[in-house]
Amino acid sequence: MPTRILLEGRPGSGKTTAIRRLAALLHTRQATGFTTQEIRENGARVGFALETLTGRRAVLAHVDLPGPPRVGRYGVDLEVMERLALPSLSWPPPAPTATPTPGRLVLVDELGKMELAYRPFQDAVRALFAADIDVVATVQAQHNPLTDTLKHRADIERLQVTPANRDTLPQRLAARLERR
Repeated sequence: MPTRILLEGRPGSGKTTAIRRLAALLHTRQATGFTTQEIRENGARVGFALETLTGRRAVLAHVDLPGPPRVGRYGVDLEVMERLALPSLSWPPPAPTATPTPGRLVLVDELGKMELAYRPFQDAVRALFAADIDVVATVQAQHNPLTDTLKHRADIERLQVTPANRDTLPQRLAARLERR
């Protein structure tokens, strides 16, 4: 049975930090997926970038983007979801690595409002969690029909990410995933 883990936490708890560190710690498992990162100007958050594990990066949301959709004060560029996020969920990985590895592992940061604003992404997430693939995803603490359904599935393990455990959690997860 595949490993399916949701890393849940409030904004600023360290979900992105944890999943980025997890990706860096994996040595025998090849992973696909993406992470997100705040864009800051003069100390203020003005947007979010999406970066695939293969290094492709683009602005996902920004205060200067018109949208639609708009999530809070951010316009979301759904084309970034189409070009980068969706392909990064596929297997095999878009860019080959030097060492083939057993099993499939997808890391997703995050199943949040901006990403879930794109219906094809929601469909891809449903397919991902239905497949025989190990998945570790960060998820918003807020309610959403898709994430609420995932959180209540019997095959999902939910782990809370906090500032206190965000540094040790990736090491524990990497060791566990590499044993699979």
